[in-house]
Amino acid sequence: MTATTCTCACACAVLALLLALSAKRSLASGDVLSPGPVDAVVGKNVTLATLLKAPDYVFVIWAFHDGRQQTHVATLSRDGPMRVNEPYRGRASVDADSGALRLSALTTADSGDFSVTVVSGNGETATGEVRVRVLEPVSSVTVSANMAEALEHNSTLVLTCAAKGSFLKFVWLNGSQPVVPGGRLSIAEGEASSRLTIAGVLRSDLTRPVFCSVANELETEKSAPFGLPVHYGPDEASVAPSAPPAFVRAGSDFNLTCAARSSPPAAFSWYQNGSLLDASGPVLALQAVQRRPLWRHASQYACRAANAKTRRAATSRAVSFAVMEALSDVQMSTPPEGAVLLAGNSSANLSCRAAAGEVSVRAWLKDGRPVAADGGRVTAAPDGSWLRLAPLQKDDNGRYECRLANAVSERTAAYNMLVNFGPESVTVTGESAVEVGDGVTLRCSAASVPPADFTWKFNGTLQSDVKTDTYAIAEAVYKNTGAYTCQARNAVTGANAAYTHNLAVKEEGALDQGLSDGAIAGIVIGILAALGVAIGLVMYCRQKVPVESPY
Repeated sequence: MTATTCTCACACAVLALLLALSAKRSLASGDVLSPGPVDAVVGKNVTLATLLKAPDYVFVIWAFHDGRQQTHVATLSRDGPMRVNEPYRGRASVDADSGALRLSALTTADSGDFSVTVVSGNGETATGEVRVRVLEPVSSVTVSANMAEALEHNSTLVLTCAAKGSFLKFVWLNGSQPVVPGGRLSIAEGEASSRLTIAGVLRSDLTRPVFCSVANELETEKSAPFGLPVHYGPDEASVAPSAPPAFVRAGSDFNLTCAARSSPPAAFSWYQNGSLLDASGPVLALQAVQRRPLWRHASQYACRAANAKTRRAATSRAVSFAVMEALSDVQMSTPPEGAVLLAGNSSANLSCRAAAGEVSVRAWLKDGRPVAADGGRVTAAPDGSWLRLAPLQKDDNGRYECRLANAVSERTAAYNMLVNFGPESVTVTGESAVEVGDGVTLRCSAASVPPADFTWKFNGTLQSDVKTDTYAIAEAVYKNTGAYTCQARNAVTGANAAYTHNLAVKEEGALDQGLSDGAIAGIVIGILAALGVAIGLVMYCRQKVPVESPY
């Protein structure tokens, strides 16, 4: 018989003996080992301690059961050597003082139930069992998907989290928040993987990165962030400005902009009154509109946003506007340059037009105020294109403006009209009576365009040396008494007008007649008023000052 055969035979005999003894007397397992499980790490050591203190034993026997069969680990006898069975030889030992089992170089095959039987000297037995879990560290946590991109509402996304390790627990995270199954979300767990299913994917499902967190009793490891594009839209398309002006100036930088939320970005096309325009992109420039035959007419404009991935499209609400050409090169027709216009005899025709642009409003102004046609002397065309004044009057002098406007522009042309008239309202201002030696200044004025020329006559005799509007005498003498006539003449109208002013030269002191009756009356009234105030003050003071009684 070989040594190995002998060892196995001895071990079997011992186990048979112990079973026989345990049939007579047994202790509760809780008296020998602490409750498990006991977690250990692959490649490390573990000690399964007993609760016995200095036990009086004959044998301490350790066995292992992996769920299928039982294997003898080691036997320690009081009088003999410790025996260790394969595959624990070199890795297992039993402490002689406490009966504890120490295992080293653990492998995942060491996961299972370890039992101990202690046979005492009086033939009693104590048994215990504890579960050992040899854990492999968490590693290689990865997330994979069943598709590279998803379509909102249409795709069912399946994410699979796989990892290496023992006794793994999986947790799905959306950002930092745990994913709770329910509704469109479901989670299926496996020993080494977990599967998250999202039915009818929405864009909001993946706005934050998805993580898979895997843990066991030893450690926790999280996957790299996972994300994939969720294609959606286009949502409602909109045009800006939503309320454009009724008329847009031709050649301006006006444009329409179309926007719609979409992934990937939508492709845009434009329509005028339902007809496709030769323009694409989110911006419709005015130049593209002006290339159309009906660009001057009010039209409806709308955009269409399309997504090639989702095969969806959205059309905006239509906006309306017309393109109008601005007025330019406004000119006014007036009387010929240099023409002499005479009040009461001449007439004037004014007209106004623009070289380009449609005129919507015409207005005539004189010196900033509207000119109103009266159907008589002042007439105007029904559309305001011309204005006629016949005959002209002196009040027609001034600045005339023709203002043309449309919805996008306003232009003005001006003309300064000069109507010749007069002289009128000739008058002379100055002294009527002076004393000998006094100075005299007479001034003549007349309403006249152009300004009048002046001559003076004294008592009917022309004063050839005075040709201005002023007649001056340094020191009057008696012979200066008489009639001074100012004659005004308009060289253009050829008209004359005169005014006579009488002057009297008197002796010294003749004009000093003392105070007039009115001045004397004023002085008397002033003196009486002052006297009344004085009397009032005296009475007031007498009332305020106490008078001492003589008694």
